Parts: sequence; C-alpha cells; structure tokens
Amino acid sequence: MATTETTHGVTLTTEAAIKVRALLDQEDRDDMRLRLAVETGGCAGLKYEMFFDERRVDGDAIVEFDGVEVIVDRKSAPFLEGAIIDFKDTITEQGFNIDNPNATGSCACGDSFH
Repeated sequence: MATTETTHGVTLTTEAAIKVRALLDQEDRDDMRLRLAVETGGCAGLKYEMFFDERRVDGDAIVEFDGVEVIVDRKSAPFLEGAIIDFKDTITEQGFNIDNPNATGSCACGDSFH
C-alpha cells in the first residue's frame, strides 16, 4: 500500500466541495477523489491538471473537505501551497477556479501559469 502524507496546502471551498460531491454522485462512485496536479506545458510553462482518481500514489497528500478528498502529489505540492479551489455558477462565471498565490503570471488564454 502506498504511503501518504497527512496534509497539503490546498483548500477546497464549500461551494467547490458541493459541486465535486454532486459530480461524483452522478457517476455513482464513492471510491474517487479529486486530484490536483501541476504539469509542465502550456504557454507559460506550467498547467493545472484536475481530475477524479481512485489511485493513491506513494507520497500523495490527502485532505478531506466536506466529505470530498483532495489529493496532491509530492511533486505538485510546492507549486500549490496556499491555492484555493472554488466553484462559481453565476451569469458571468461558471466552473472551477484555482486561485494560486504561487502563480506569478499566466498566459493570455489563462490555461497555464509560471
């Protein structure tokens, strides 16, 4: 079994946790967690990856928010320290948003950061 750290510096807002739980309920999967990672690529050098995952990898840090587990891998954790995942559903904004204090800039399309 993979070893895990107990904490990471990412926060999932209540609104985001409600939306993630609703998506998981639609899939009828209680074995999935929300994984947030940083990968190289994109216009600015780094890009976010956010997806459902049933795997646990050695070095993963897992924190639960309102019944939703959020996993961050060891390599991504320093880039995501202090990041907040939120969900908006308004007339002007819809979807998940990552507010990351470590991102000093982003590309014009907003899909990547540095």
